Amino acid sequence: MTQEMQALDFLRFFRAVIFDTHRLGAVMPSSDALGKAITEAITLASSPVIELGPGTGVFTRALLARGVPEHKLTLIENSKDFTQLLEKRFPSARVVSMDASGLENYTLFEGELAGAVISGLPLLAMPKDKVVSILKGAFVHMRPDGVFYQFTYGLRCPVSRKILEQLGLEAVRTCGVLINVPPASVYCIRRKKSDGTKHPHPNAPRDKIRQKNKSS
Repeated sequence: MTQEMQALDFLRFFRAVIFDTHRLGAVMPSSDALGKAITEAITLASSPVIELGPGTGVFTRALLARGVPEHKLTLIENSKDFTQLLEKRFPSARVVSMDASGLENYTLFEGELAGAVISGLPLLAMPKDKVVSILKGAFVHMRPDGVFYQFTYGLRCPVSRKILEQLGLEAVRTCGVLINVPPASVYCIRRKKSDGTKHPHPNAPRDKIRQKNKSS
């Protein structure tokens, strides 16, 4: 991405913050470093992939870089301005203008289930019942081994233990991204195993300090 495009995206994001800070849940667009971190375990085999709250497409570009074909991406965005931007930038992706809490009753794929969900939604700022609806809907559209990746600026998992237990899920912090503004953590959320054992840790928790790509 060119510096000019980055500047335009910042202006778009800043405008969105002014008009709807609560819904957006952030004061700065996510960094490329966070995009690389939250998609680190994604491969072509993860296709199709659902992205919740893609905004200007930082995570979307990271998903494409991981080998996910654009036509295998479904982008769920509630902002009409961002939806129009995403349609122009990713013409082969399916862009759906809707609130992610309505996912459970929405048909995304014809008999095919997603391997992963990447979420940029501000779950910490949402009511508990809405978080439950978003997670339930996401897992309805995922394979049994599907993984929900969520980032947060908070010190703990943005999904409470009570909600995880209610939905039969478990969460593990996979990494931290210190150079993001503000610093962020990434969590991997998945269904609990039927035998009660835990899934192997996706990767050891660590803090990522990534150098900015000079070519961007």
